[in-house]
Amino acid sequence: MNSGIDLKATAQTKARYNRIARFYDLIETASERRFKLWREKLWSHARGDILEVGVGTGKNFPCHRRGANVTGIELADRMLDRARERARQLGTPIDLREGDVQALEFPDNYFDTAAATFVFCSVPDPIRGLRALNRVVKPDGRILLLEHVRIDRPIIGRLMDLLNPLIVRVWGANINRRTVENVKRAGLEIESIEHLGPMQMVKLIVARPGGETGHS
Repeated sequence: MNSGIDLKATAQTKARYNRIARFYDLIETASERRFKLWREKLWSHARGDILEVGVGTGKNFPCHRRGANVTGIELADRMLDRARERARQLGTPIDLREGDVQALEFPDNYFDTAAATFVFCSVPDPIRGLRALNRVVKPDGRILLLEHVRIDRPIIGRLMDLLNPLIVRVWGANINRRTVENVKRAGLEIESIEHLGPMQMVKLIVARPGGETGHS
């Protein structure tokens, strides 16, 4: 399952999020006022057996439908500890596991829905991760993504490219990912895209599994 994964980059990503786990919610307090509404919109599309990828500290847990059957994975164990505590406080019944979307340990066609919010900006190999979701979601299921992306404007886009190495080192997230293009490259079939936020920097993507599940 781990063949071809950049283990060094993955370990660095895990270490960065473990380092900021204690401060993560505090740092995002202001932005979360807006993000919360978008999270709720994404989760309104979730049905059946659900895989949540990159649960972080559990910010999506209040958005889960009552009685939903959710399995959640998180790469950074210290973030996962905080997610477990949040689930306990909320009384959220969720199966939480440490795991990597690049190497999902679930059978093919296992989930009805996969959901991720602001996750694929940090996955070292986002196309590998998206193809993994393609594999584990049933053919008639859905893959729901809420992601910030590179702004496709000459000056702003170039500035994001220049700043990206610093932001990744400090925060762990890439600010210049072309996630819509990555979803297509991973073989998923996009059903809809909703453009959100200033300059449409955030995308709510609803996709369905496609025919391509391998990784080149």
